[in-house]
Amino acid sequence: MLSGWSLIIFFAIVIIVMVLAISKLKLHPFLAIMGAALLLAFAALPLGAIPGSFGSGFAGTFSSLGLVIILGAMIGILLEKTGAALSMADAVVKFAGKKHPDLAMLLMGWIVSIPVFCDSGFVILNPIRKALAKRTGCPPVTMAIALSAGLYTAHVFIPPTPGPVAAAGYLGLENNMLLVIGTGVLISIPVLLAGWLFASRIGKKVTAEDIDTEISYQDLIQNAGKLPPVWISLVPIALPVILMALKSVASLLKISGLPGELINFAGTPMMALACGLIIAIMIFSASGKREDFYKLSDETLRVVGPILFVTAGGGVLGKIISDAGIVSYIIHHIPGLTGISIIFPFLIAALLKTSQGSSTVAITTTAGIMGLYNAENSLMVALNLTTPVSAALTVMAIGAGAMTVSHANDSYFWVVTNFSGIKVQDGYRTQTLCTLVMGITAILFIWLINFLIQ
Repeated sequence: MLSGWSLIIFFAIVIIVMVLAISKLKLHPFLAIMGAALLLAFAALPLGAIPGSFGSGFAGTFSSLGLVIILGAMIGILLEKTGAALSMADAVVKFAGKKHPDLAMLLMGWIVSIPVFCDSGFVILNPIRKALAKRTGCPPVTMAIALSAGLYTAHVFIPPTPGPVAAAGYLGLENNMLLVIGTGVLISIPVLLAGWLFASRIGKKVTAEDIDTEISYQDLIQNAGKLPPVWISLVPIALPVILMALKSVASLLKISGLPGELINFAGTPMMALACGLIIAIMIFSASGKREDFYKLSDETLRVVGPILFVTAGGGVLGKIISDAGIVSYIIHHIPGLTGISIIFPFLIAALLKTSQGSSTVAITTTAGIMGLYNAENSLMVALNLTTPVSAALTVMAIGAGAMTVSHANDSYFWVVTNFSGIKVQDGYRTQTLCTLVMGITAILFIWLINFLIQ
């Protein structure tokens, strides 16, 4: 069995091989991650210990994160199909659309992408973008990149999007989700500002072959049918956040007895999201589409399935890294590693994102490598990221890396360019460069906060 520097070097080689297998050989991320875990296990663990490590890493991930990811995805798709996402978007347009349509698109995307995948969110909101651009005269590219930036920011930073939820669970924050959400909102502010400023500038330099539309914004909303009121649309998102917040408050105030037990029960991420899902189902039923519920449930599970397996694969790799003793060797022989601290997970996630395209794969894989913030043999401890706040910032650093950058191997790149009529070569000047600016802005802000609190 390998140990010491030979094991560290082998580990680095395994990670490189895993990245190449995903990006160049087009191997499914789950198979590539599991293959990397198996190679590392054969090199560092006794044969008899390998099955147990694989089983506990896989099962542990599903038991803590599986239902949370499924429930979050279900809420998102129900809000999409009932028109609740459009209702929230319409409220943003009324708030900021006339004077600042690009800002309206940015905020609209950010809000809608909290429960809805960014790819779907862009497709849903693109007709509004086109109608609003025609109505206001704002450059179509500015509107498209602003919308893309808003959607992407929530996608990588704010639960219940699967990536941030999985990262929070891997790092040991599954019962501290409110902290992750609050940190995600905080980090979103400079990132959204950077995206907005970039979109405003690039829209004056790049033109798009956007398909013209004769439909007005008002006609678009009317044709969508009866939309649920905006306050009802927000409940499936707000209720889980409120329940998780109450759990945190109850813990601080040390509320005991039956009230404390009820609050703690309802405030766990799984139960809080289940409550949000119940409200989303009620909105869906009221829309008269109850007969489509089975189809939508099946559709959601098909979408979430690959994410669950990749997430579980990351859990297995993290478990093997832990059991192999890699981290304890790093702690004792590379003390200067704490100097790069929060930058390290950003670099790993950015490498994975740029090489294979999927932000969710980059987030879940990197988080699995980092491990629990309060475990003795995790990279989090090696990097001195050992508090809940630093762990939440690590989730954000991973998210920042996972948005750096979106280019031709990313499905979102093609959604944005195709639906907005941007030429591929201009896509690199707009979508790719914008995600680079946003990712760098995010990690600089995250590093500053981490520096100030240490």
